Amino acid sequence: MLGMMMDVPLTIGLILEHAKLNNPKREIVSVSSSGIHRYTTLDFALRVAKLANALAKLGVKKGDRVASFAWNGYRHLELYYAVPILGAVLHTVNIRLYPAQVAYVLNHADSKVIFFDNTLTPALEAAIAADTENRKRHFISMGAINTKLKPCVEYEEFIGSESTTFESPVTDEREAAMLCYTSATTGEPKGVLFSHRSTVLHAYGACLPEVMGVNNLETVLPIVPMFHVCAWGYPYACLLVGSKLVFNGEIFDAPRLIQLMNSEKVTTAGAVPTIWMRIRDELQKSNTKLETVKSILVGGSALPKSLLIDFDRMGIEVIHGYGMTETSPLVATTRKHLTAPLAEASEEEKIAQRLKQGRIAFGVQWRAVDENGNQIPHDGKAMGEIQYRGPWITSGYYNNPEATKNAITKDGWFRTGDVCTADEYGFMQIVDRTKDLVKSGGEWISSVDLENTIMGHECIKEAAVIGVPHPDWVERPVAVVVLKEGKSVSEPALKEWLADRIAKWWLPDRVMFTDSLPLTGVGKFLKRELRERYKDVLSNTAEQPKT
Repeated sequence: MLGMMMDVPLTIGLILEHAKLNNPKREIVSVSSSGIHRYTTLDFALRVAKLANALAKLGVKKGDRVASFAWNGYRHLELYYAVPILGAVLHTVNIRLYPAQVAYVLNHADSKVIFFDNTLTPALEAAIAADTENRKRHFISMGAINTKLKPCVEYEEFIGSESTTFESPVTDEREAAMLCYTSATTGEPKGVLFSHRSTVLHAYGACLPEVMGVNNLETVLPIVPMFHVCAWGYPYACLLVGSKLVFNGEIFDAPRLIQLMNSEKVTTAGAVPTIWMRIRDELQKSNTKLETVKSILVGGSALPKSLLIDFDRMGIEVIHGYGMTETSPLVATTRKHLTAPLAEASEEEKIAQRLKQGRIAFGVQWRAVDENGNQIPHDGKAMGEIQYRGPWITSGYYNNPEATKNAITKDGWFRTGDVCTADEYGFMQIVDRTKDLVKSGGEWISSVDLENTIMGHECIKEAAVIGVPHPDWVERPVAVVVLKEGKSVSEPALKEWLADRIAKWWLPDRVMFTDSLPLTGVGKFLKRELRERYKDVLSNTAEQPKT
């Protein structure tokens, strides 16, 4: 027997209509090179209809890919809705990829229309010049035209006098809506194709109190780029519940981000640890405050302990988020109130719990298996690869059967490549990527745990740990660190400090100091480059690590 409920498809158009009817006066604020732009959700919805009509007139059809090459801003947000409600697929391109990689993803996605911020013109031109296939495309400049790319039209001229009403032809919630590519830490970027259904359900999940807790009372600043897994779902979750949205455009320096958050009365924001560490350092240096911020979401890489403690002292809750492009992205979070079962635990134990990736959100099934395929016990010690399935988990990579074959198990689970432990309270902790674990003398060393410990030192700003070939032990850990401004510590002193905090055989064989660490386009440490740079640093070292 089937239930007697209406079969209404879950589409992005539903979010748009809901926002337009129920929160028409909610504000959307964008920072750009020309100043601050403000308008209401109703203004936004009318312009989305104009953009959808203009795209249809250009000849964009269901299933066609439309690319964005842009900062976070109101026009980019209009693309987030106009392209999917037309039935086309928005391909958000990582503006920080190398030109050849940008050319690759544009060709792999077969994006025939490219919207770009005019301040990014040189980067786009370099990518088009690197395109050996020389495909024909339409270019839409979001700002005054300053390029020789043709044919090109300015955004406002493009939407011009188009109608402010548009009837979406999308009737199947399984139709594709967004296409995002992985950040290419190994090999070429891989495409993940999100559906309307997966996007709407992910937005629902993000609004759960134990996940991101986005709600109507919030003013939200997604510092995370809109090309990075749909800005972690903020553009859809915020319109779904009616939050005020603030976009930082090209602003990424800490002083101006702090000023923006205070002037717009931001209550919550999301960014990678690198950004939050810069903001933390600036707040401490300038003796200023985030006046209205109640919580921050930290994702993209592991949460450093010092960052959690420092924001706790400011009275700001740190939400530790974990996910991947392939998971839309959020699958797990740790929030302060989730540690309630540990009421009798010490403060240090509660902090350790909050540093874990946390509890899996409803809607995502998970399991962790050892190298023999057996599920690991939830004892907080056994390690296994975490695997997922669910309505917003990828079933494969776009137009890439070989990568799909390697990523999806025979029984339909997505293999993450992340190694985790799980405890009795249901908290999952990522201990490393399978490719980043250091295997020394047959024993595993977690680069993530070691990095977090090193960054607990008062002089260390950033640390990345890599496995480097060793003549006796196969691999040994090497730490590559960046010092805080005005601070100094020697390699022997740092090792001595570490010796009291980690197992002796975890001690890095070398500590290499550098001015900066190479990052991927989404702010993660680019360990592939570090491994190549320091591959010979231990080649003449055969001393047995102390046990």
